[in-house]
Amino acid sequence: MKRRYVVVDLETTGNSPARGDRIIQVGAVCVEDGEIVSRFSSFVQPGISIPPFIEQLTGIDDQMVKGAPTFEEIAPELLQMMDGAYFVAHNVSFDYSFLQGELEAAGYMPLSMPLLDTVELSRILLHDADGYQLNQLADHLGLVHLNPHQADSDAEVTAELLMHLLYKLKQLPVVTLERLEPILKKLQSSTERILSDIIAEKSRVIQDDTGYDFYRQLVLKKVDRPLHEEEDRDAAETTAVLLREKLKQHMVQFEVRESQKTMMETVEHALQNNEHALIEAGTGVGKSLGYLIPGVLHSVRTGRPFVVSTHTVQLQQQILDRDVPLLSRIMPFSFRAAVLKGRSHYLCLRKFEHSLQDTLDDNYDTNLTKAQILVWLTETEHGDVEELNLSSGGRLFWAQVKSDANTCLGIRCPWFSRCFYHRKRREAHGADLIITNHAMLFTDIKSDSQLLPAYKEAVIDEAHHLEEVVSDHFGTQTDYFAFHRLIERLGTTDSSQAASRLLQLANLLELPKSTDVFTDWNDKLNELKQELDEMFRLLKWFVLNGSKSSAPDTGKVYLRYSSEDTGSPAFAPVAEMFDRFSSMVRDMLKRLRLITKAVMEKEDHLNFQQKGFMADLTGLRSDLEEELSSLSHLLTAPGHDEVYWLEADIKGARHAVWLYAKPVEIADILADEFFAKKKSVVMTSATISVRNSFRYMIDRLGLGDFGPVTAQLPSPFHYESQVRLMIPSDLPLISEVDAKTFTSMVSRSLYEIAKVTKGRMLVLFTSYEMLRETHSLFKELADEEELVLIAQGIDSGSRARLTKNFKKFDRAVLFGTSSFWEGIDIPGDSLTCLVIVRLPFSPPDNPVTNARSEKIRAAGGNPFYDLSLPQAIIRFKQGFGRLVRSQSDYGAVFVFDRRITETRYGRSFISSLPKLPVDIKPLHELTSSLSSWLKEKERP
Repeated sequence: MKRRYVVVDLETTGNSPARGDRIIQVGAVCVEDGEIVSRFSSFVQPGISIPPFIEQLTGIDDQMVKGAPTFEEIAPELLQMMDGAYFVAHNVSFDYSFLQGELEAAGYMPLSMPLLDTVELSRILLHDADGYQLNQLADHLGLVHLNPHQADSDAEVTAELLMHLLYKLKQLPVVTLERLEPILKKLQSSTERILSDIIAEKSRVIQDDTGYDFYRQLVLKKVDRPLHEEEDRDAAETTAVLLREKLKQHMVQFEVRESQKTMMETVEHALQNNEHALIEAGTGVGKSLGYLIPGVLHSVRTGRPFVVSTHTVQLQQQILDRDVPLLSRIMPFSFRAAVLKGRSHYLCLRKFEHSLQDTLDDNYDTNLTKAQILVWLTETEHGDVEELNLSSGGRLFWAQVKSDANTCLGIRCPWFSRCFYHRKRREAHGADLIITNHAMLFTDIKSDSQLLPAYKEAVIDEAHHLEEVVSDHFGTQTDYFAFHRLIERLGTTDSSQAASRLLQLANLLELPKSTDVFTDWNDKLNELKQELDEMFRLLKWFVLNGSKSSAPDTGKVYLRYSSEDTGSPAFAPVAEMFDRFSSMVRDMLKRLRLITKAVMEKEDHLNFQQKGFMADLTGLRSDLEEELSSLSHLLTAPGHDEVYWLEADIKGARHAVWLYAKPVEIADILADEFFAKKKSVVMTSATISVRNSFRYMIDRLGLGDFGPVTAQLPSPFHYESQVRLMIPSDLPLISEVDAKTFTSMVSRSLYEIAKVTKGRMLVLFTSYEMLRETHSLFKELADEEELVLIAQGIDSGSRARLTKNFKKFDRAVLFGTSSFWEGIDIPGDSLTCLVIVRLPFSPPDNPVTNARSEKIRAAGGNPFYDLSLPQAIIRFKQGFGRLVRSQSDYGAVFVFDRRITETRYGRSFISSLPKLPVDIKPLHELTSSLSSWLKEKERP
């Protein structure tokens, strides 16, 4: 059956016809049988002035609509075009409701048409898109979008997008479409007839389903395990001499930089001599291949896996996607590489299958995410959440269906052979090269090496994060919301949660013990919730009244405490409440164990879904026990080798409190649990030396007794000609003026520099509060047509998305803090100026920093020089490294903090950088000098 789709886009003076906003342009495109058959486009005379913001956004001004027809004049032609068609728009609720309002005002009957929303359909069918704005989808699909935010162009692109989406929908297997059908009925788009027609049409012909794996009414992409040629790996070729000789033959056309060659030799030396190593490899050295080549050689020679650990998932993926294929071409033999992430990254197919049976859940985000996953399963080989672009509501659903050790049925699960996580583990156990992340690496160490295959050699990339990660993994934390979520999952007997389902199962099995367990269950659960609320409310009062430390950026206050505090009279009410609360939790757990035991005695009477539910219930019990144990540890604060603190959200809910404990020092943990048990661990980063010494990192990581090999490998970039370090001498220190005056001067200075650099500027802050205030003042100075401002926390989106948006504009300024100091890559002309507003010292009242400082002081050290300064220098070097990412990059680094030149310690920051010109002058002289230098650089 042929269908007509009319794709509509409206440009308007605002968001609400009820408040007097009107249409200024209409674009409509008619699609039939996969082709565009007609178009309609017209400016519309709104009868009111077009606001400046709308004029800037759309490029449509009052002059362009002068003499245009009114909406009443074009309405008949538009209605005739839409008669009997589907109404399609990108965010359909806006265009449809606005059009309804205009038609009603013009005296027409309300529209009654099936709707399709291309945003919603794109979320379901294009899981790998960076975003779902129309221009982002156009880029993703390679569609030409000539005039964004003009109705005719937007309608045209939306029509092409619709055709792509409908085509993709038709390619899905029938089983997937049948699974989608009831879910899509709960969403905005009217796809029922479209889906049923596709299903009927596909059912009449034989489908080519060779690329799919059909199992238990789900369709997965068929994954064939690759075959590896073993004849290239015989014993004769695994001697070091032959491997190196053959490697040279294969690398004749491969450019090896001098620093990269030195890195290979250093890594090979460390591996062969069972030594640990610290290697600082400057930007551009090519450190990934610098450790991968000798690492894989060593793995093949010894028969042991070589582990590479990164801090970020992005680098982990980059190594797999970019470096491993290159390595495969270089190496004279085949090798096996596998990526293994933490369990929560992978979908549990059993849980997802079970979630599809819940047909009563009308939550929009839940159903949208179910539809996304059903389509994604036909395409994914890895089942990794990183491949999905989930909404915040979608991530809540993911938490219900992710893989989890506590709920895994193992080999008893019918999905075991297809399980994404277990498949990754099997791949890792047969791999020469295992790529993981720090979180997974130290989860494995904490769980007695039960997750990763046994290994003796490893590389820790991004090693400057190691102390922080280990501290997190060997620490403890909990909060109100962790308990609240678990108690909600238990639920009452009249809910749709665990207790209700358990009662139904007990009645089905005719278990007499269910009466004892469930008689007053609901009352007890409500009492438990009340006790939880009261306990955390009191904890928040305790923090707010006792805290002297705050973090303005996050709106939270901190309170450090010790075992002396938790044993004090002031803390006694909290301790009493915890005793009552823990007693009540243990009672609930006892009831659950009793009924679980009774159910499992009749395990032979349970079907697969019921067994799965009991596994989930066991996991829920285990989670609750672990959380209670954590809270008990945190409220008694037993250890002197840990730092304990409470955080409370000042403006948050009355029970918004978090409790933390972390080891003060991790050196002994790493020395005993990691370095002493491995033959060779190579740690590398672009920033692990301080003042050209590795002493700080050796001490912090517990490497002092191991005598590690060290190497400092310079970047191949020519910083003396590529970069200028500029320090304005006329900017005040923040201690010399009030905060408002300082921020105002920073804003004006940034504006003066941005005029010279034509935007192309990254500004790094140490405080989100200062970022927000500076951004606000900068907006008042800069014309919106002159510069595009993009700010973390103000403009929505992830770091990657904000960076991508920054690259799109010719004259943009990007404001960032925290995560923007490292890990972002903006090569080329998009970035020619980096501004560091303040030297990145950690807040002195940070509980962990505070505790470490106390320990250093007690040992006779200097906390500033032994801890705060080295940390700040490493952070500073990370920020500096954002500017030059290739041989052709150039630009200026401004530092607005005069402490870098006027204090004795400030010179340590400059001496930790590559050798480069340093200019210390008033700002107007620096901008004049920079203007001349940039013109010279830009000259062909």
